[in-house]
Amino acid sequence: MSADRYDPYDFANRRHIGPTHAEISEMLAVVGAPDLPGLIDETLPANIRQDERLDFGRALTERRVIEHMRATADKNRLLVSLIGQGYHGTTMPPAIQRNIFENPAWYTAYSPYQPEISQGRLEALLNFQTLVCDLTGLDVANASLLDEATAAAEAMGMARRGAETRADAFFVDANCLPQTIAVLKTRAAPLGWRIVVGDPFTDLDPTAVFGAIFQYPGVCGEIHDFTGPIAALHEAGAVAAVAADPLALTLLKPPGEMGADIAVGSMQRYGVPMGYGGPHAAYMATRDAHKRALPGRIVGVSVDAKGNRAYRLALQTREQHIRREKATSNICTSQVLLAVIASMYAVYHGPRGLKAIAERVHRDAVRLAEGLTQIGFTVQPATFFDTITVEVGPFQGLILGNAVANGVNLRKVGADRIGITVDERTRPDIIQAVWRAFGGEHLTCDEGWPGSRLPQDLVRTSEYLTHPIFHMNRAESEMTRYMRRLADRDLALDRAMIPLGSCTMKLNATVEMLPISWPEFSEIHPFVPADQAAGYRELIDDLAAKLCAVTGYDAISMQPNSGAQGEYAGLLAIRGYHLARGEGHRTICLIPSSAHGTNPASAQMCGMSVVVVGADPHGNIDLDDFRAKAAQHGPNLAACMITYPSTHGVFEEGVREICDIVHAHGGQVYLDGANLNALVGLAQPGAVGADVSHLNLHKTFCIPHGGGGPGMGPIGVKAHLIPHLPGHPETGGEGAVSAAPFGSASILPISWSYCLLMGGRGLTQATRIAILSANYIAKRLEPAYPVLYAGRNGRVAHECIIDVRPFQKSAGISVDDIAKRLIDCGFHPPTMSWPVAGTLMIEPTESETKAEIDRFCDAMLAIREEIRAIEEERSDRQNNPLKNAPHTVQDLIGAWERPYSREAACFPAGTLGIDKYWPPVNRVDNAYGDRNLMCSCPPPEAYGKAAE
Repeated sequence: MSADRYDPYDFANRRHIGPTHAEISEMLAVVGAPDLPGLIDETLPANIRQDERLDFGRALTERRVIEHMRATADKNRLLVSLIGQGYHGTTMPPAIQRNIFENPAWYTAYSPYQPEISQGRLEALLNFQTLVCDLTGLDVANASLLDEATAAAEAMGMARRGAETRADAFFVDANCLPQTIAVLKTRAAPLGWRIVVGDPFTDLDPTAVFGAIFQYPGVCGEIHDFTGPIAALHEAGAVAAVAADPLALTLLKPPGEMGADIAVGSMQRYGVPMGYGGPHAAYMATRDAHKRALPGRIVGVSVDAKGNRAYRLALQTREQHIRREKATSNICTSQVLLAVIASMYAVYHGPRGLKAIAERVHRDAVRLAEGLTQIGFTVQPATFFDTITVEVGPFQGLILGNAVANGVNLRKVGADRIGITVDERTRPDIIQAVWRAFGGEHLTCDEGWPGSRLPQDLVRTSEYLTHPIFHMNRAESEMTRYMRRLADRDLALDRAMIPLGSCTMKLNATVEMLPISWPEFSEIHPFVPADQAAGYRELIDDLAAKLCAVTGYDAISMQPNSGAQGEYAGLLAIRGYHLARGEGHRTICLIPSSAHGTNPASAQMCGMSVVVVGADPHGNIDLDDFRAKAAQHGPNLAACMITYPSTHGVFEEGVREICDIVHAHGGQVYLDGANLNALVGLAQPGAVGADVSHLNLHKTFCIPHGGGGPGMGPIGVKAHLIPHLPGHPETGGEGAVSAAPFGSASILPISWSYCLLMGGRGLTQATRIAILSANYIAKRLEPAYPVLYAGRNGRVAHECIIDVRPFQKSAGISVDDIAKRLIDCGFHPPTMSWPVAGTLMIEPTESETKAEIDRFCDAMLAIREEIRAIEEERSDRQNNPLKNAPHTVQDLIGAWERPYSREAACFPAGTLGIDKYWPPVNRVDNAYGDRNLMCSCPPPEAYGKAAE
């Protein structure tokens, strides 16, 4: 190709692949490889390499990608949605859209496991928890879950653990959302729990269940006081949960005042677009007595080393890694970005603004109902918040068609009723369009305020959102500055490399992010008629085909909306396969000791018993142990779960043999897709011998981590597992694992755009460079930090583990000390103490430039010299830059009594001078936070006490 001829592949190379061609050559020289193909030959076992080149056609330019996405978006037909059923039209304030939703400082951050560099996110999440506690009238809330249906399933599990009765049934209000009922049935079946669906006031036998969940308001609009059924459940030793609409709770009696133990729901209508089903932040709250059983993440208030207020994750953080198959949940992520948006929506509007929105919604629903009554239709129920159900007899199809012709989608209820749910976007012209659909062309909206249809004995009297943060000056200038202040307290990919092993923090290109803000993608209800979502189906089908080409699988399900959900769905598919063959006794799952903690937790949730397989001295799966345990459990072997490349960052030589062993004993192979970034274009899990994998689209395929979510974990399966993929009630299927048929569909344009922008050739090159970058770091750091595991030729995969454990003995320096010192250098620390305690796992990805990688290596080498100074007694063992890290800007002022200089403290090697990142707090005191657990916004005076 001539030097002046433009090649889109080079464009992708410049955008997504950090090192230039010249830098690649320099890195190869350090690594000691002749070229990239030679390095790959030395790294990947020859018996797993794919024969055919990955080919999606030519890569597209940014302009062509935008044009292609626009043409696809235009195939979606955007109507007003009054479908309801858990999804509502809402308005994201433009200030929040620009400063959070579309701001890489928020959407490229990682999970807040390093609290010193996550204070902004943690404060926003604490606001979220306070919002949820206030609305529900309960004591403790988590920092969000995946969606309302799966939150309900988590509540069911929590009820089973907390109930005093040994009953095996769970009662579900028949007025619950259909998708919630479906997910509850899916979750209960493998655990042997019975689901009883019925009327809480006539069908509930409290002595026969371990818990129950009620919908408030119900799917058809009913509003009931559940105080009586809840009291009866408590008398029988059972647990009560309520699924509640958080906007309705600004007007209605909260679940906590009814006696509920748990409340769950979706915060979607707090400013988060419907997005064809997600992502949305679910909420979960409970009483103080049950807080240690609450799944997911909880943000708590603590202090830093100087006694200043600081936030941190509390209680269940990384529970799956600690308790493994005994974990209470496999949830290891949440919907942080969406929870932040919801919390900011509440800050933006305040309690009076939220109540005003709810009152306007209710007035519109009443006005709509009165008009329909005038026309002659019977409207139910008598009291409601935003949803009514209209009896239409044989005219259902005609009226639904008329509504579509008038630009409105309504909900089909049974064979002779229509459901209508209004929202904050409903305006008089929309109400009139609905009336026209019912034959009321003559009706017009007057200016009068209709009377309330809320049940008067359930009108809320308690206060909420009393904390000053919800009463701040809501001028846009102040809101914008508040969001900016919080963003400045965090360290995200827009500031520096985040070299987290197993988490693949790579470029989230702007061109890939743009379409998710477009109304044609963001404002589609997940249950619209298929012809209104033709663009989405084209996108989903083509992305699925590309993912099949990447993985070697025969089909993809997009329903799982996190990696953990993908694991669960994949194991359910295996379970379904065995049941269909009359082999339901196969319940043993072999899992390596080094596996991600969600693996054994997911297996337990699928009713499987975990048998742990050991590792050999090189960190690989011990094939002799694996072979012996597979033989021992052969007749009952359901599956094995492996990660490839391994969690130790190595391409194990025996992966095909492992698959063959499992298949020989009648089991299935689940291959965790967490490390797929090391395989794309080079090897296909489905061709290696795996039967199912989940794919972390929020890792390998560029959906950003969002500070800890959203995620997407679709599963790929071989042909024999296709009948056992998740179904959904809206499409006539069973086995739903998430609330929406396609999970968090609105973020799929990101991954599709990535594939279009890169092409198969670009994706393959990205894999090669990811492997090169990891080996480059391993080679540069090896003289100072031993690389714990490597393959046969001394090569690592896309990540490497460095051993820092000897420094504890030689210098009293822990892995935490090194991690916190890296913050002084302006880096997010690598993954700490996993999969090996006391080590650091580093993954650079292909996105980072050689300059940034070198800056990281220089910082690590400088830290080693600081450790050496301690070892040689040139630096105090207890009072040194590592033990006191991280240092804040306040360390530049006031008295300085440390034996090292301020300059050494605050400007170590790797810092960017005037662009240095300053952590807002010193090292956070975790022990204080656990002793003084506080999980909602404390009153202002408490901050002063914390510093005393």
